[in-house]
Amino acid sequence: MARQAHLRVKPARFLRIAAVVGLAVSAALASRWRLAPVQADPPPKHLAAGKILVARRSLEDPNFAETVIVVVQYDEEGTLGLIVNRQTELPVSRLARDLEGAKGRTEPLYLGGPVAMSGVMGLIRTSAKLEGAKRVFGDVYMISSKSTVEKAMASNSDPKTFRLYLGYAGWDAGQLEFEMGMDAWDVLPANPAIVFDPHPETLWGRLVEQEDLRIAAVHDEGLPSLHLPANAAN
Repeated sequence: MARQAHLRVKPARFLRIAAVVGLAVSAALASRWRLAPVQADPPPKHLAAGKILVARRSLEDPNFAETVIVVVQYDEEGTLGLIVNRQTELPVSRLARDLEGAKGRTEPLYLGGPVAMSGVMGLIRTSAKLEGAKRVFGDVYMISSKSTVEKAMASNSDPKTFRLYLGYAGWDAGQLEFEMGMDAWDVLPANPAIVFDPHPETLWGRLVEQEDLRIAAVHDEGLPSLHLPANAAN
């Protein structure tokens, strides 16, 4: 289950925050360590940058249990994603020694995943072209270099549309598809409202509930209508 994909995009690395990341990880992880397969599914839904991964209840790996992940890179080398619903209690200002413009910023850092947790990556929603940023989908861009992160902060980016993540999630080629076949993930369309949801602490539960309702509705539609005789109630 190790997500160690060697991808071209790498986060800006700041060694001083390694201890800070450790605090965030210990607060975020659960105590169970296995993925409990339920059944083998048909081939996985189409994956691409921008798609949203929602952990199913059967996924018990504490690194990813109850997570919502946006895929920011998907190619023949593997998959890179950022967990969007693990908000830490650490403000962005904790990076002030490493990032120009971080001083005084009170918005929280997010735990993006278990790989390269001494590094920082960002997501920003903007209609303006930002040099060094990589488009993920629509008007949502990923930033992974120190200079680009600093440029984004210098533009006084709104915390509602600009977030920084410690670490990322990575899968080698074929690994994520295998996990989907083990009933670990649901895949939703790209949606900036999910990526920048204002209440990340409840996001997973709301998405799982919606998926449960959708499945129930599809199941009900497939059931034959029950026609009772006129005197059945007597």
